[in-house]
Amino acid sequence: MSEVKYWVGFNLIPGIGRVRFSRLIEHFGDLKRAWEAEAAELRAAGLDGKSIQMIVETRPKFDLDAEMERIEKLGVRAIPQDDPLFPRRLKEIYDSPPVLYARGSFVPGDEWSLAVVGTRRPTMYGREIAERLTADLVRHDITIVSGLARGIDTIVHRAALSAGGRTVAVLASGVDIIYPPENRRLAEEIMQSGALVSDYPPGTKPRAEHFPRRNRIMSGLALGTLVIEAGENSGALITARMALEQDREVFAVPGSILSPMSTGTNRLIRDGAKAVLGVEDILEELNLSTIPKQLALTDLQPEDETESLILRYLAQGPAHIDDLCRACSLPVSIVSSTLTLMELKGMVSQLGNMNYAAAKGTKVG
Repeated sequence: MSEVKYWVGFNLIPGIGRVRFSRLIEHFGDLKRAWEAEAAELRAAGLDGKSIQMIVETRPKFDLDAEMERIEKLGVRAIPQDDPLFPRRLKEIYDSPPVLYARGSFVPGDEWSLAVVGTRRPTMYGREIAERLTADLVRHDITIVSGLARGIDTIVHRAALSAGGRTVAVLASGVDIIYPPENRRLAEEIMQSGALVSDYPPGTKPRAEHFPRRNRIMSGLALGTLVIEAGENSGALITARMALEQDREVFAVPGSILSPMSTGTNRLIRDGAKAVLGVEDILEELNLSTIPKQLALTDLQPEDETESLILRYLAQGPAHIDDLCRACSLPVSIVSSTLTLMELKGMVSQLGNMNYAAAKGTKVG
């Protein structure tokens, strides 16, 4: 994990994406050596002159230890592609982000997820369909992925939480900056039953060009993308197009040919998307009718003695991090980092003010 700060460092340098990360790792073996390399060595790794100049000029401006401390204080976890927690499906797409920033947790059941998107101005028909389909999907243990935007995104996040399910919100900003601002409370609730994720570093403000870029992550995390109402130029259609480019399934809810909010979805169906009249259409197409429910939240085993110690103490009930440090006779740095990892794995949940509880189904030892 000592390499994480170098992943974060290169991720902060403009123009260093998936391809250049791969070249650096292939040539140097690890990113620490790449971070310390001279221009000639970077050239030998196959980087172009512009990228080399950007690295050489920008690198001295960053204090990576301070950046990692800043991220940790915000309650954010930086997950590089070589981390086992990095979502497997997202790693498969062409333009996969080298680093994913997350607040909340991933659990094994998130492997079975569906991106659900649509217009920011839904009709009553769109609202009702979004709520019904989301509740039905959650009842089949499917994690709902969306973008926290106004309209359909907000509706499906809320519907997933109301049905007791998990949901992941992909942001077009840093995960510490919630947009739109009226969804701040919703974002807090999502972190308790899922995760906020972004490939933009904490502190990044939302910009118009970020929204189409983040759509590739929504579709990349999921088995398929469902569009529920979309106008002719809706951003939801960009997500559907990216899903097709990633060789993922695309679903659409048909609507009236007289409704402007159904123009995009009806065209998707005309062009080959699977028409959805009920949740069974999705489950059948993705072969999800027999998802093993126990994988969603159960059988989570401690991986080392520190996790075992923490879980044995939390088995007695929720506890503050200071109490955990005293009970386990461990420094706060180790307990804090272990709790962060356990939270991302879905083994514990933070109840607020640094109080933690063991998640339902987690094995004590």
